[in-house]
Amino acid sequence: MSSLKFGTSGLRGLVVELSDTVCGAYTRAFLTHMHRQHAMPGDGTILVGYDLRSSSPQMAAACIAAAQGFGMTVENCGPLPTPALAFRALALKVPAIMVTGSHIPADRNGLKFYRPDGEIDKADEAGILSGLEFDAATPLSGNESPISHSALQDYAQRCRSVLGPNTLAGKRIGVYQHSSVARDLLVDILQTAGADVVALGRSDIFVPVDTEALRPEDIAFAESETREHGLDALVSTDGDADRPLVADDRGTFLRGDSVGLLTAQFLGADAVVTPVTSNTAIELSGLFKRVYRTRVGSPYVIEGMEQAAKDGYQRIVGFEANGGVLLGSGVILDGRRLDALPTRDAMLPILSILGMAAMKSFNVAELLNGLPSRFTRSGRIEHVPSSASGPFLQGLLDAVRRQGYFAEIGIIKQSDAIDGIRVVLSSGEVIHYRASGNAPELRCYAEASSASRADELLEWALERASNALN
Repeated sequence: MSSLKFGTSGLRGLVVELSDTVCGAYTRAFLTHMHRQHAMPGDGTILVGYDLRSSSPQMAAACIAAAQGFGMTVENCGPLPTPALAFRALALKVPAIMVTGSHIPADRNGLKFYRPDGEIDKADEAGILSGLEFDAATPLSGNESPISHSALQDYAQRCRSVLGPNTLAGKRIGVYQHSSVARDLLVDILQTAGADVVALGRSDIFVPVDTEALRPEDIAFAESETREHGLDALVSTDGDADRPLVADDRGTFLRGDSVGLLTAQFLGADAVVTPVTSNTAIELSGLFKRVYRTRVGSPYVIEGMEQAAKDGYQRIVGFEANGGVLLGSGVILDGRRLDALPTRDAMLPILSILGMAAMKSFNVAELLNGLPSRFTRSGRIEHVPSSASGPFLQGLLDAVRRQGYFAEIGIIKQSDAIDGIRVVLSSGEVIHYRASGNAPELRCYAEASSASRADELLEWALERASNALN
């Protein structure tokens, strides 16, 4: 059975299954779908980029050869952040393919597809799969495609427009470089904004940094390096630079939804769009006129941003619990225009938080002081196939059964089924179950007004679900 599948962010699977033939087949299926359903010319231009995994250049070469065989002109954008590729594709109004597995281990990789107007949606995924044909006889040899740096240069210019040239003067910022494709760009942009930058932890071997599930060694690294180098903050991204990491002067990482909230505040958002897994400090802060809640996954956040635009909101910011920020509308920052970029971006939130702290003469941790005290914890039960998680979640749709299930810890004040089952208790505490879109597991989220209570709720919820599933 193949591991290849579309999850919440593109096609993912084991590298051994992403052969030249497979990459070529998915490329042709994508282009065929773009031609049939989105009126893309069969001899137009497509962009291809990739991250720093050892498997990515070969996969990109297979995609390029297949696209050339289809009749397309290929702009090989080389190694660059996913949002940089997306920004270039939107500007040129052409499709794009990013070869990246984001934060997953190096033995896995993936393909992320972009239409000329942005990320593909679930209907596009179905269209690609319906046109998939594996033909080992199809030649995958193409013309030599030299790397163009235009996409990276355009994106770098966009990043420089977020902050003024001396905004970070006097700040000592560490950049945890590891194998992030944005590791050199981060140093350059922060120095342009006036920061004293210390580059740390560069690796020639791919490091699977997951901003939602940090490894103990990442946490220890941040704490020791901020102390040793006297840093005001330490920043980083995942492998393809669409998810940020921001740590304060003690090396404590901010949660992704807090990063998104602060970014939206910095940008003066009137509407925020975020999945139900982000905590309720967003609503409780009172900073935004409207908060839209969605299912987990960037396609759903993009749909929510489109709805916010239809509803008349002017400064629309979307973000996920992993900290990746999507800008749904253009904004003006001290006379500098920042165009919309409706795909996850790590650079914008990093610069927004560092900039806001500098402008307020705060340290990064102090930015959270004015926000409601909400603590979120998450966990999972592994090896739970959809045949088990589906009936479990379906059963909790019944109001009587749901009340009985949660009776031990409180009375349900409200609930929703936007993505799984999420209940808000009369205490304001939250418990949320959902099936993973990427793996056979049941995920659980708990939210409370203290860290210890959030831990207790998560422990209860995981044990309760394990017993019910068994």
